[in-house]
Amino acid sequence: MSILPIIEYPDRLLRKKAKPVTNFDKSLTKLVEDMVNTLHDSQGIGLAANQIGVLLRIIVLQMPDENYPRVFINPEIIDRDGNRKVVEGCLSVPGYHGYVFRSLWVKAVGLNNKLEYTKLYADGLLAQALEHETDHLNGIMYFDHLKKHEDLIKNPSEQE
Repeated sequence: MSILPIIEYPDRLLRKKAKPVTNFDKSLTKLVEDMVNTLHDSQGIGLAANQIGVLLRIIVLQMPDENYPRVFINPEIIDRDGNRKVVEGCLSVPGYHGYVFRSLWVKAVGLNNKLEYTKLYADGLLAQALEHETDHLNGIMYFDHLKKHEDLIKNPSEQE
């Protein structure tokens, strides 16, 4: 199991649409394990495969109050509702955050780490993370939801 480098904006891979996973072998298992280790090492909440340079539709999520990661292979948000303003950052855009609008709740489907079809109803931070990471898989960055990129805010710890 490895910790992989997280690519940062403006790397062009972050703007490419990821392809569905079709090969379900040991290399997929290793990739998912490496993504989980990378997420834990980065102390993030979510990671999409294209953030480590792999253009496959895989995300891993782990909420601060959870003891285990959630894996979604070929995830798709099939329903959502509501709108709320949230603060958001990204492992691929270190040192910045911005205020974006995300759904109050989402319903997502995909395969879990055991390759079982799973359906998830999520609200709060989990819904936000699902939207953020599935955006990544579609080549969308969170700051694309800002009215203008100047609305990105430098984190206080990054200011001189």
